[in-house]
Amino acid sequence: VAAWRWLRGAARPVRGGSMRGKTVIITGANSGLGRAAAAELLRMRARVIMGCRDRARAERAAREIRAEVGERADGAGELVVRELDLASLRSVRAFCHRVLQEESRLDVLINNAGIFQCPYMKTEDGFEMQFGVNHLGHFLLTNLLLGLLKNSAPSRIVVVSSKLYKYGEINFEDLNSEISYNKSFCYSRSKLANILFARELARRLEGTGVTVNSLHPGIVRTNLGRHVNIPLLAKPLFNLVSWAFFKTPLEGAQTSIYLASSPDVEGVSGKYFGDCKEEELLPKAMDDLVARKLWDISEVMVGLLK
Repeated sequence: VAAWRWLRGAARPVRGGSMRGKTVIITGANSGLGRAAAAELLRMRARVIMGCRDRARAERAAREIRAEVGERADGAGELVVRELDLASLRSVRAFCHRVLQEESRLDVLINNAGIFQCPYMKTEDGFEMQFGVNHLGHFLLTNLLLGLLKNSAPSRIVVVSSKLYKYGEINFEDLNSEISYNKSFCYSRSKLANILFARELARRLEGTGVTVNSLHPGIVRTNLGRHVNIPLLAKPLFNLVSWAFFKTPLEGAQTSIYLASSPDVEGVSGKYFGDCKEEELLPKAMDDLVARKLWDISEVMVGLLK
């Protein structure tokens, strides 16, 4: 197992084209998949804006990434930290207002941040936390930045979902989980919502030069599972299994990096990827009527429409 793990870890990361002169926003970029993607895109000379809830942790991560990647003499590549709490629509609006004031272009938006199987909690605006952060926060963020993305075309939107979408259903009678709450089901529902959102957005953006694709990163060793309770006696075994078989954050971030930078997917939109390859979706994730209804309701929930 150790030899297999070493050989898998020795594989070269997928690299796209140069990102010099391009601006990328990554949500949740201070740890896990987002941090790994930020480091790789910085290596490719992108200007990376890290949208993070905890500014102190984000600044620390940015310092560590700069130390890992190294400063370039030509000044290409830059990390910028901006506060963004996806559990607060007020914070999302403030973040977007600042981006629109300060940035002349936006080439890539990576909707990466997420919360996984947390106890029942509500966002600042009263939404169930997983649906509020994973779907609604990113829904508002993307819509507020669409104008800048269109003006910067060709540009790309990358939506990080999960294979666990297969276990979710969009229940329009209880989107806020006030009738019943199951933390696993609600996570899966939020990830299904991510895919439906990406498909509907891709349809709406046809002909604009802005592409939208969703992905699953695989099972990755990150702090996303901090709300999952593992018995104390089982932790050593779990740690061994995760070390042997789970992806590292860099391995898990490869599809995000690929969709953000590779010329192979230029012009490709409305698709779902895993391991840098297009994959098939279950019919419920391709239901355009549900996708449109979810879009309409989400617009009202985040205040884009009365």
